[in-house]
Amino acid sequence: MSLSERIRGHFQASIETKQRTLQTSLPQIVAAIEQMVSVLRAGNKVLACGNGGSAADAQHFAAELTCRFERERPGLAGLALTTDTSALTAIGNDYSFEQIFSKQVQALARPGDLLLAISTSGNSANVIKAIEAMHAAGGGVLALTGRDGGKIAAMLKPSDLELRSASPVTARIQETHLLFLHCLCDGVDEVLYPLT
Repeated sequence: MSLSERIRGHFQASIETKQRTLQTSLPQIVAAIEQMVSVLRAGNKVLACGNGGSAADAQHFAAELTCRFERERPGLAGLALTTDTSALTAIGNDYSFEQIFSKQVQALARPGDLLLAISTSGNSANVIKAIEAMHAAGGGVLALTGRDGGKIAAMLKPSDLELRSASPVTARIQETHLLFLHCLCDGVDEVLYPLT
């Protein structure tokens, strides 16, 4: 197979994954936007976490909230739990890697806050611990997963939401997660700061 054919295959697989995901997830995406709008409108914040590429997505999303997405508006309360190297290394060293997010959630989360929990497998132990901590703090959870949703899908409360990429392939899941995040950003802006 030539490089051109491989590249064409990646594009086609990405398009097909996004089309399948849209067919199964549109109502959940709308509900997730409404959930996030409610949290931000009430003066609460969104905490985001994930590992590897999902850590980058958490950071990307928090930046879109606090700075802006595609329109001028006041900053919104978003914080990535993946970016403070002193906290991450202290918690990892003194406790365990599994607690690098949950200890931050315990310190920062308040009732009514929202955890954006990103895991392509749905089985990331430290993301699971963060969800448990957010539940204990009285906040909600929006999980971005893939495959079968993993352990995370099974532990969500009825008031929580899951956006699941319709693919078993990590790269396709991550590509869909980025689209989910951009839909969330656009939807939040459209509801809170509609263009006149």
